[in-house]
Amino acid sequence: MKRYIWSGLQAEKTRKSAPTLEFAFLFCRRPLEYLTTLGCVVIFSNMKAVQLVQTRIVYSATAFAELVLWRVPKPSGGSIHAFKYRLAYVVDGVCVLRYDNELGKGDHRHEGASEQPYPFTTPDQLLADFQMDIARWNDENRHS
Repeated sequence: MKRYIWSGLQAEKTRKSAPTLEFAFLFCRRPLEYLTTLGCVVIFSNMKAVQLVQTRIVYSATAFAELVLWRVPKPSGGSIHAFKYRLAYVVDGVCVLRYDNELGKGDHRHEGASEQPYPFTTPDQLLADFQMDIARWNDENRHS
């Protein structure tokens, strides 16, 4: 039995057990991908991308936003700009808002189960729109 320590948390994992969502949160470098990326989506790890932003903003004990933005050598499928991004707002362990430009889908945003196209202009505008959506969601759902 091996003992892993990550972010001050301790857990045990036997070689026979399969990875779980809890394991992903405790031991993976990018746990948000398990909340926001479907298993059928490919994550390119060999691209020559430059990470511009990777941060987590804690809004409360039960709510946080994670922002990840890269400059990529060429536009990903469905986008006309050279940025790849994933912005997510998670409340009580559920991703309630997400902006991304998934390969093949282009720029879009998710709110709950619905998905709409997003008119990307600049990274600054993307972050501003995301922050406004968080404020609106918190106001509508009485969460801060």
